[in-house]
Amino acid sequence: MPVHLVIIGGGPGGVEAAATASRLGAEVTLVERDVIGGAANLWDCIPSKAMIATGGAMALSRRAAALGLALEGVRIDLNALRERVRDISSRLAASNERQLESQGVRIVRGTGRLMGSHQVEIVPSDPQAGPPEVLDADAVLVATGSRPRVPEWANVDGTTVLTTRDAYPPAEIPEDLVVVGSGVTGVEFVHMFRSLGSRVSLIVSRQQVLPMKDPEVAAALEADFLETGVRLVKGARAVAVERQEEGGVVVVCEDGRKVAGSHMLLAIGSIPSSARLGLDRAGVEVNGAGYVPVNHHCQSNVPHIYAAGDVSGRLQLASVAAAQGRKVAEHVMGLHTREHRHLDYDKAASAIFTEPEIADVGLAEAEAFALGRKIRVTKVPFALSAKAMIDGDPRGFVKLISDPATGIVLGGSIVGAHAAELISVIGLAVSARLKVDAIAETVLVHPALAEVLAAAAE
Repeated sequence: MPVHLVIIGGGPGGVEAAATASRLGAEVTLVERDVIGGAANLWDCIPSKAMIATGGAMALSRRAAALGLALEGVRIDLNALRERVRDISSRLAASNERQLESQGVRIVRGTGRLMGSHQVEIVPSDPQAGPPEVLDADAVLVATGSRPRVPEWANVDGTTVLTTRDAYPPAEIPEDLVVVGSGVTGVEFVHMFRSLGSRVSLIVSRQQVLPMKDPEVAAALEADFLETGVRLVKGARAVAVERQEEGGVVVVCEDGRKVAGSHMLLAIGSIPSSARLGLDRAGVEVNGAGYVPVNHHCQSNVPHIYAAGDVSGRLQLASVAAAQGRKVAEHVMGLHTREHRHLDYDKAASAIFTEPEIADVGLAEAEAFALGRKIRVTKVPFALSAKAMIDGDPRGFVKLISDPATGIVLGGSIVGAHAAELISVIGLAVSARLKVDAIAETVLVHPALAEVLAAAAE
C-alpha cells in the first residue's frame, strides 16, 4: 500500500507538498475549505501584487513626461480593478487544482482536524455533502497559514477600519488613509494606496520603517515616501481608533498624538491558524504564540505530523512555505536517507514590492557588524546604469556582502526597479557559495540593470 499523506491546508506549502508527494508515489488527500492556493491567492501575495502593479502603472503615468509622453486623464476604474484581482486569483487557483488532480491528488473541500495521531476528520464545506469523513493517515501535514493580528482596540468593521484582507480592493479608494504598522506589509500598502491616489499617513512604532531591515535600505524607502507626500509619524504606538460623526477616523497614539483620516488600515503582523485543529489530541506541541515548532525536516514533536508555512513559525513567505512543503514530501517518502539538503532559512531571498522595490538575501551588513564578523561591502548606485537612465528610474543601489578572506558572497540588498528579479543572482551566489568573481566575470547583457550587480562584485 502506498504511503497516505493527508494535508490540511491548500496554500503554497500544502500545494507543493501534495504535488511532490504524489509525483513520488504517495496517496495524497488535500483538505482545503476555500480555494486552492490558500490565503496567498485569496488575500495576500497575489491580490496585493496585482493592485501594486496597477498602482505602478499609475505612478509611471505621472512620470510619463520625463519619458517624452504626454498623458492626460488617467484614472482608476475600481470595478475593472476589482475584476482583474478576482480573475488573476481564480485563474491561478483553477490552474493549481487542475495540476493536482492530473497528478492524482484527491482534493476535499472542507475543514480538517486531527482526531488522533493517525486520524483526520474532514467536515465538508457544503452542508449537503454528507457527514464528516474520517481518514487514516500515515503522515499528516498541517499547513493552515495565519490570519491578521487584530488588537481589541481596533474595532475592525471592514469599511472604514480595515485589515489587509479588506483591501483587495476596498469598497472605495480611501481619500486619506492611516496605515498602522511599518513592516513589510504596511509599507507595501502605503506604496499601493499612495500610487492609487490616496493621501497616506504611516504610523511607525520605532524610528525607522522596516525595523528589521538594513537601515540604509529603510532610509531609501523613507526618502521616497516623503518625496511622494507620505506623512511619517515616528516613535508612535497606536492604542485606539475613534470614529467621527461626520465620517472618517482618528487614530490615537500612546503618547497622545492623533492622526486623522478617512480610513485606517491595520498591518501589525499575523497570528497562526492553529486553533481547533485537534493538535492536542494528537499530542502535537504548540508554543505560547500558537506556532507548531518544527525541526529541519519540518517535523513536529510527533515525527509523522509535520507543519509548513506560517503555522510553523519560520519565515512567513509563500516561497519558504512551498520549499517546506517540498521538503516534507521528500521526507515522508524517505528521500532524506539519500543525499539531501536541508532548507536554510538564512539564505531565503525576500522582496518588498514598494517603489522602488526592495530585496535582500543572506547576511545583512548590520547583522554582520552586530556579530563582529569581518565583511567586505560594496555598493553601486543605479544612477550609473545606462538602462536605469533609459527607463527613467535611476533610484536605488546594489549592496553586496562578501567574505574578505575567501571572496565568497554572503548576502546582498537591492533597492531599485526590478529588485525582486535581480536578487535571484545574489541568492544563487549565496546558496551555491560562489565567489564575487563568478558574478564579476560573467558577461552580461548591455544595457541591463543586472550590470550593476557585476559592478558591485568587482
